[in-house]
Amino acid sequence: MTQQPHATPPSATPSSAAPPVWDKEHRQAAPAPADLPAGSGFSTGGMVFAGVLMLVNGVLAVLQGISAIAADDIYDVIGDYVYKINLTGWGWIMLVLGAVLVGVGYGVLKGAWWARMTGIFLASAAMVLHFLFLPYAPVWSVIMIGVDFFVIWALATAPDPARTRVS
Repeated sequence: MTQQPHATPPSATPSSAAPPVWDKEHRQAAPAPADLPAGSGFSTGGMVFAGVLMLVNGVLAVLQGISAIAADDIYDVIGDYVYKINLTGWGWIMLVLGAVLVGVGYGVLKGAWWARMTGIFLASAAMVLHFLFLPYAPVWSVIMIGVDFFVIWALATAPDPARTRVS
């Protein structure tokens, strides 16, 4: 059965009637969490937090590298491991990675365009290196893998400053 149009058109409301519900005064104050755009405050704040995490992660990696270079007996090895590297070698890797992470974290906080892609690459490399560092510091490595995952997500979903500028 087909739907038939109304026989009588709806009557026009007088201008003195109440405003419709969709006017500016009756709109929702903020979008629902599922409707947040890519340039929302949450993703922008996430990028700032990712920059701070990269700075802190870099400083801690430098300190971790220095301690591994200074004395090989600081970390205990739990069993045999396929990716066995001398602890002094791990120290140099962590020292260099930490220094670069500090520089890129500073670039992310300053809003440098190159820092986001470099940060995603470095956080990915740090994630792999923390996985390989599991036998030396298992709990710390798992925590840092989670931090690196958040950094990658925050830098990948942050708004593009060139697109959000109003000319």
